[in-house]
Amino acid sequence: MTQRILLLSAYDAASHQRWREQLVTMLPDYHWQTLALPPRFFQWRIRGNPVSWLDQPGLDESWDLVIATSMVDLATLRGLHPRIANTPCLLYMHENQFAFPVSDQQRGRVEPQMVNLYSALAADAVVFNSAWNRDSFLQGVEDFLNKMPDAVPYGVMETLRERSSVLPVPIEDRLFIEQPRSVNRERPHLLWNHRWEYDKGPDRLFGLLEQLEQRKLGYRISVVGEGFRSRPQAFDRIYQQFARRIEHWGFLEHRQDYDQLLRSADIVVSTALHDFQGLAMLEAMASGCLPLAPDRLAYREYVPADCRYRSLESDPGGEALAAAERLALLLKQPPELNPPQAWRASELAPKYQALVQQLMARA
Repeated sequence: MTQRILLLSAYDAASHQRWREQLVTMLPDYHWQTLALPPRFFQWRIRGNPVSWLDQPGLDESWDLVIATSMVDLATLRGLHPRIANTPCLLYMHENQFAFPVSDQQRGRVEPQMVNLYSALAADAVVFNSAWNRDSFLQGVEDFLNKMPDAVPYGVMETLRERSSVLPVPIEDRLFIEQPRSVNRERPHLLWNHRWEYDKGPDRLFGLLEQLEQRKLGYRISVVGEGFRSRPQAFDRIYQQFARRIEHWGFLEHRQDYDQLLRSADIVVSTALHDFQGLAMLEAMASGCLPLAPDRLAYREYVPADCRYRSLESDPGGEALAAAERLALLLKQPPELNPPQAWRASELAPKYQALVQQLMARA
């Protein structure tokens, strides 16, 4: 009999959707059923998904494994549905609310953090997409527990560490180039390919471009990514001041156009304050781009040291200068390209398979 997996995605953002679809493709020998909720109304969604799914018949069926993404309130779901309570559960952490930078209007959000904590305690295994994601989660939980005035149980951190592991979101094999590409050192094509939100540092990108202009560096830039109704003003400033440098601007509707851009750019740039794995960077590196990223977050796990610039989160101007200096060094003597082979789907698929089988054996 074919083993059955229930896959839950409570805030089905593009990266979550891509991962779950890829997971089903990589592991075709199981019967999959997916429940997904649209990625909107964040505060309601992260606390309200058990109510939204309350009458879903699939939650009362028999499963061999439940896989839930990080926005799922797994503890509440297991409490409401006895079948789920008695089924092995894997929690996949695309991000964690303890390390997610928030705007001034979002300060003091404790409930999303508690959802992450309770879900991790309710899961049989907690898998993170990067070591930085795992470590920042565990540190955040420890800091959170230290703030509790009393009645803190013994052994919570040990329990979470024991059930935590790292298994990245895979990069499709088709994106990996066969032969290294040369970098246009005279007029490099820079690529900034991230969500158009404040935590991706568009103001820092603006500062970097100002530095490049002061150095009279010849360059082109493509600024692409998913946009939203409200976006940081830095994007308008970039477009107005550097329009003559821009090759592509905004969201590319067709995947083939985006893939072509990845293969034609020279250097992929990050200015992010938050990136729990960095799929945009990894895809571009697989496609032959040299990376330029701050020395923080998950970038330390796959961006070579000579491609990382000094991290100065509290000094955007100083960080822009450090990025420009690092870019100048990269162009002067481009390092050998090292595609992130360990992140290939064909490399990671057996590891996902082994984890699924290990958890199913507990049933």
